[in-house]
Amino acid sequence: MKTSRLPIGIQNLREIIEDKCAYVDKTPFIEALLSGGKYYFLSRPRRFGKSLFLDTLKEFFEGNEKLFKSLYIHDKWDWNKQYPVVKIDFAAGVLRNREELDIHIFEILKENQRRLGLEGEMSSISGGFKEVIRQAHEKYGKRVVILVDEYDKPILDNIERPHVTAEMRDGVKNLYSVMKNQDSHIRFAFMTGVSKFSKVSLFSGINQLEDITLDSNFATICGYTHRDLETIFVEHLAGVDMATLRRWYNGYSFLGEAVYNPYDILLFISKNHTYRNYWFETGSPSFLIKMFQKKRYFLPDLEDIEVNEEMLDSFDIDRINPITLLFQSGYLTISDAYQALGESVFRLKVPNHEVRVALSNQLIGGYTDIVEQRLKYKGSLFDTMKEGDLDGMIATIKRLFAAIPWRNFTKNKLPEAEGYYASVLYAFFASLNATIIPEDISNHGQVDMTIKLEGYIYVIEIKLVKDEDSLGSTEENVALKQIQQRGYSKKYQHQSPKGLIELGLVFSSVERNLIQADWLELECS
Repeated sequence: MKTSRLPIGIQNLREIIEDKCAYVDKTPFIEALLSGGKYYFLSRPRRFGKSLFLDTLKEFFEGNEKLFKSLYIHDKWDWNKQYPVVKIDFAAGVLRNREELDIHIFEILKENQRRLGLEGEMSSISGGFKEVIRQAHEKYGKRVVILVDEYDKPILDNIERPHVTAEMRDGVKNLYSVMKNQDSHIRFAFMTGVSKFSKVSLFSGINQLEDITLDSNFATICGYTHRDLETIFVEHLAGVDMATLRRWYNGYSFLGEAVYNPYDILLFISKNHTYRNYWFETGSPSFLIKMFQKKRYFLPDLEDIEVNEEMLDSFDIDRINPITLLFQSGYLTISDAYQALGESVFRLKVPNHEVRVALSNQLIGGYTDIVEQRLKYKGSLFDTMKEGDLDGMIATIKRLFAAIPWRNFTKNKLPEAEGYYASVLYAFFASLNATIIPEDISNHGQVDMTIKLEGYIYVIEIKLVKDEDSLGSTEENVALKQIQQRGYSKKYQHQSPKGLIELGLVFSSVERNLIQADWLELECS
């Protein structure tokens, strides 16, 4: 029998504790924060529990001891210490221009003024914020705690409108910059968001923030660990294959133990252990897909990304990098980190099955405009590839490229690019949850793509010709010939339980389709 209610959609500690909801105790991190600095910043993807942690901080500093009696921090804090808390929250609603933003900020400041029992007329946003901080300190005799939730949401909500985005950036900077000169009145400050904007564009006024986003000590400050599932949620997950659950939803890593997105787990339990793309469905990566198209991004590169800390750490609306946005939005996560040439280097990966398949589907739509028939082509590809049916596989590839609307080629100006055809195939293969090794290296060079699916290994080389005459007078497949001459498949001869297949694909930029396909199936050894 399940003894605890699920806290679906609940972002305040009081309701969770009073209603005896399942709760993962994050208060050890409060102790760690208090023993360190004073100003903190945390970036995590949406629906990761940032708002709940911020509310926990609010209840803690306000001294609401009864909510913490069963939690780690209870006997480690003097509950006679109570601080005035200023809460700035942009999580709710969408602000469409600078005027709406300024009105909203005034309302936030007035609400804090009312809640804290302060008086005063606000002539400006910066002046009003200073007034609230100083008056609260004076009235309560305690320095102020400032909590900012989703600090970047007004900017990200308008990211497809650069001129509005710039106005929003300046608007929130006008608010946040106040904190720098109010240090003597501030006890503690904590800011959360999805993105980390560069100090030059936004944080120049509050450069004393300590960023704990990639601090291994705080890797699990948001999200559920696997141990949390085996303890706090053990009754709710009775009978669940935990290995499958981990493959679907675990994998978000911030230089420490990997975590699950809480929203996925809570919805998975509430929907009777049904696997779905719960987190992915709550947001739309449409802007990202458009950016990938505009930059003609070679999708197989998503399998092997290495970046420095600056790229992960900083997001600037004047120079948006799609990889930075993918990471900060939760579509990519850290798989490994190491030092090279005096700086930190991070390898990135798609975190789990949910994100991999759902993001691939979005990329298929963005790169091909195939939506309604996508599932049909995916099913046919999977069925043929898992059986080693090359005739069926090639026929499917021809049909799916024939289904791409002509306008999709012309608006993206991509038919001349070999990378476009490789990107489309990559998106389809990734949506099958196949193992993909792009630009697979051997001692004689690299093949375009190696695909591992259901016991078969496909070593694939792709060529693009401008017209069919470019094939030459013979019908020799130049792509397959290259695989064989350079021995790309040799390293897999002892790794294929079902079949090892060398596959050469030749596309025509005139026909905009596959015009030649040949293969050789090698004996399994």
